[in-house]
This record gives sequence, C-alpha cells and structure tokens, in this order.
Amino acid sequence: MGPRKSPGSPLSRSSAPPAGGARREPGRAVSRVALTAEAARLVRRLREEHGPLMFHQSGGCCDGSSPMCFPYGEFRTGSSDVRLAELAVEGVAEPIGFWMSADQFERWRHTHLTVDVVPGRGSGFSLEAPEGVRFLIRSRLLTDEETRCLGT
Repeated sequence: MGPRKSPGSPLSRSSAPPAGGARREPGRAVSRVALTAEAARLVRRLREEHGPLMFHQSGGCCDGSSPMCFPYGEFRTGSSDVRLAELAVEGVAEPIGFWMSADQFERWRHTHLTVDVVPGRGSGFSLEAPEGVRFLIRSRLLTDEETRCLGT
C-alpha cells in the first residue's frame, strides 16, 4: 500500500487512514508520528490561541526540514503532500494532521517521527516561533513489527 496523497484541500478532513494504513492490532494502534509531553503542552497552548492546527514538514532548506505548525488550512496541501498522522492530543478537541512532502516521505517511509520542543527560534512561519522555542523531529527506524503493521 503506497502513501496516502493529500485530498488537495486542507479544509476537507479525510476519514481514510494516514499513509501506510496505520493498521490496528489487538489493543494497539501503530502511528508514524508521536508528540513528546512537552510538544503536547505547547500544542495545547497554541490551539487555545490560534484554533485548530496542522503540521507540515517539507524537505526544504533552512527550517523547512523542521516540522512547521500552522493554523489548520493556512498551509495548502496538495498532491505533492502525504498525510502521515492525525494526532490525538489530550485537551484538544480535534485531531491535528501531520503532513510531509511526498518526496521526503519516500526517503523517510521507514522512520518513526517524534515531535519535540527545544529552546531557540525556528522559522518565522511556524506558530511557536514567538515563544522562543521550536519544534524538532527526533527519528528512529520503525521496528519490524511497526513496518509490518503499517504495510511499509
């Protein structure tokens, strides 16, 4: 099963599973993306201030290789983007989509991503920039079990 391409409009929520299927095993769901507790706290604060959110990670230069947080729909996704996850964050009513450019996904398809927060200014386009912190990706290879469950 290949990656799930963007529906083309950031305002249309899809009920289709994220890229790789995120298949469920008894009592367990496998996801390509997770948030640290610190990142979840920041996401809750940003959600209160800006409304529904989304993440996008491109393979670009500068901070383009960092996850960027936007008000939902402010960043236009299209056929060159893949939705990797719909993140459930305690205290946030709706899931937060995590998108990646399709080119980058082809290189990272065997990787689990964890969104973390570190001190320092990131991109001026990402919502956390004025907070004096930036989102950062920590990655690891998917386990054999996760790879099997995701169909990667």
